[in-house]
Amino acid sequence: MRRASGTMVGLAIGDAIGKDTEFEEYEDLLRGVPWRELPLPKRALVTDDTQMTLALAAGLRAALERGPLAPLRLANRVREEFVHWYHDPNNNRAPGRTCLQSCNRLQKPDTTWQQASDVGSKGCGANMRVAPVGLVPGLTDRQRSGAAQLQSGLTHGHPTALAASDLTAHTVHLLVNGAAPAELPGLLREYALAARERGYDALWLGDLAERAQDPSPEHFARRGWDECLHQLDRLDAALARPEPEGDPCAVTGEGWIAEEAFGTGLLCFLLFPDDPVAAVRRGAVSGGDSDSIACLAGAFAGAHHGLDAWPADWVQRIEYREELLAFGALWD
Repeated sequence: MRRASGTMVGLAIGDAIGKDTEFEEYEDLLRGVPWRELPLPKRALVTDDTQMTLALAAGLRAALERGPLAPLRLANRVREEFVHWYHDPNNNRAPGRTCLQSCNRLQKPDTTWQQASDVGSKGCGANMRVAPVGLVPGLTDRQRSGAAQLQSGLTHGHPTALAASDLTAHTVHLLVNGAAPAELPGLLREYALAARERGYDALWLGDLAERAQDPSPEHFARRGWDECLHQLDRLDAALARPEPEGDPCAVTGEGWIAEEAFGTGLLCFLLFPDDPVAAVRRGAVSGGDSDSIACLAGAFAGAHHGLDAWPADWVQRIEYREELLAFGALWD
């Protein structure tokens, strides 16, 4: 099925479809092409969502070439790739302020990644890029969770950004390994509750929590998981009364912040679990951060269906096609 390839290509397809609708008013989108007919642009360019996903994937690959995945090894390699992205002339796709400011700090050799992190930001810029962590085979649960949170912390250090990245990577992991879509809400709630009890992982995050205002690292971690558990409540409410023809942001949020991007992207997939193209189109025609929502919906749909889920001509036209397929082949 080539699920890893399906994930990498799917997230880029969602990103490219949502790129042109991101800052449009929802009512204006409804007056345009019917959402079920929304095409992939002829020039299928992506945004910083896909660019940073590729940067993370490159950092992961480099870290794994040096041995088992470990915090310092991962942080050093991903940091290098994020700084490279920061200076790339193609980094002109309206990147987020948190990513830019944190990457500017990351390029300073005397700055730890925890010092570079923005512990007040829970924008969606960290979990929209985290899918590769869920694709790497052979990781332990702690490695996968730690890697997902660490890569978030390089830029977005808010505990909810960390938890949402962890949940996103875990969702991709579950789907790649054959979990049924209908099982996901329950499995994710179970995972989040267990993670809340485990608390702060200092091995992977170091002193990041000390840079926030929480009374303890455990309080810091619980704050993030509590917000994500609330988001799972919103997802359950949306699925209890599904409205596939309505704005997916109406119940689960507009997706500008991490937990809402995760919840609304997953909602779009779960509304159309057997129709991946409809899932990304639904994310793109929404009242929120359409490229990130559709990007996540595409990642989830691709993880479930594999590469053949996507129209062949779309795969041929997507920007960064060769890089996306190379990473997919590496982890399939």
